[in-house]
Amino acid sequence: MQDWQFRRRRQRLVALLREKGITDERVLAALGTVPRHAFVDSGFIQRAYEDEALPIGRKQTISQPFTVAYQTQMLAPAPGAKVLEIGTGSGYQGAILCELGVRLFSIERHRYLHDRAKRILADLGYRPLLRYGDGMKGWAALAPFDGILVTAGATDIPKPLLQQLRVPTDDQPGGTLVIPVGDQDGGQRMHRITRTGEDTYETERTHNFRFVPLLPGEQ
Repeated sequence: MQDWQFRRRRQRLVALLREKGITDERVLAALGTVPRHAFVDSGFIQRAYEDEALPIGRKQTISQPFTVAYQTQMLAPAPGAKVLEIGTGSGYQGAILCELGVRLFSIERHRYLHDRAKRILADLGYRPLLRYGDGMKGWAALAPFDGILVTAGATDIPKPLLQQLRVPTDDQPGGTLVIPVGDQDGGQRMHRITRTGEDTYETERTHNFRFVPLLPGEQ
């Protein structure tokens, strides 16, 4: 199906997200631009612009659009920011970040999803640097990052991710980590952690969500 057939559905989705509390117009514009139907399996294409998570294989999902918008709004990346995404998944969240003009680096633990997302993103003209590997370790060789966004639920906050946030300077604030933390039974609470010094961090906790678990390596 051609993209024009979905434009009105995307605009209805954007209107819904605005009603649900997403206020960042840059984020809403990105959601209104990126073709979510390109990232879902063909059997779910008619549901691509519903505000719901959908399966993409390997017991993983493409996140609910509200969740994508909420996490992106919390991260609030500036154009040109260096951002690390943990959990490439379908590639949809990464496409939203690319649409915002960030320099995106993304890690996926499932080879199948890594290869699939790489193909879809390239077909759409997005050029993030993708890696197949253990996202819980971050990407030390490319650190520090202005932002790190985790798209799976963590039981604890991985220390390597904290250590790979940019240390603040007189000219630049510290890096920000957005990560859902909790257990699989009760769901996860979204955390925004900002590095305030060499060994200090400031944490804000907001709403509850439910994510697939953050796990090391491919199982």
